Amino acid sequence: MNFPSRLIEEAVMAFSRFPGIGKKTALRLTLHVLRQDPAEALQLSEALRKLASDIRYCQQCHNISDADLCQICANKQRDAGLVCVVADMRDVIAIENTGQFHGVYHVLGGLIMPMDGIGPDQLKMASLEERVQSGAIREMVLAFSATQEGDTTAFYIARKLKDSGIKMSTIARGIAIGGELEYADEITLGRSIQQRIPFGY
Repeated sequence: MNFPSRLIEEAVMAFSRFPGIGKKTALRLTLHVLRQDPAEALQLSEALRKLASDIRYCQQCHNISDADLCQICANKQRDAGLVCVVADMRDVIAIENTGQFHGVYHVLGGLIMPMDGIGPDQLKMASLEERVQSGAIREMVLAFSATQEGDTTAFYIARKLKDSGIKMSTIARGIAIGGELEYADEITLGRSIQQRIPFGY
């Protein structure tokens, strides 16, 4: 791809580093920025600068934060005894968007993936154990993707903390709303049968 300006080429290369952004899309984004008021382009660059330099991680749950404690951990209205353990901050956002969870979180920073050399020591497991030992946790919800890595991580945590006395639960897995049974995979359908709930009128 030929560029009329080195500055445009640099901007295209920068945009194309984002996941899912090819060179053509990166060029469209670059030209869009050029068409905007210079103040808007500077506002974008300032937002990115602040993101890179000022972002912090919550000292308690390891979620992204603007302060030592994230807004969720600092919120006294949340149930601090109910902790949802997730792989990363995207899972926190997804669960929060449901509006159904009113506890707090613990972000591991990934899942156990032995094939990739990621074991418990590379995750935020030690601080999770410290939170359990503090006696502040009443129930722990293991909310991982329905994958081998997610199941391995959940199994490891449940086994590691089995003598802690806290209640362990996991998110239900089943058929998606609007989904057809014939298209569901056997594992999902099997778990849906096993984890069936009473039918209410």
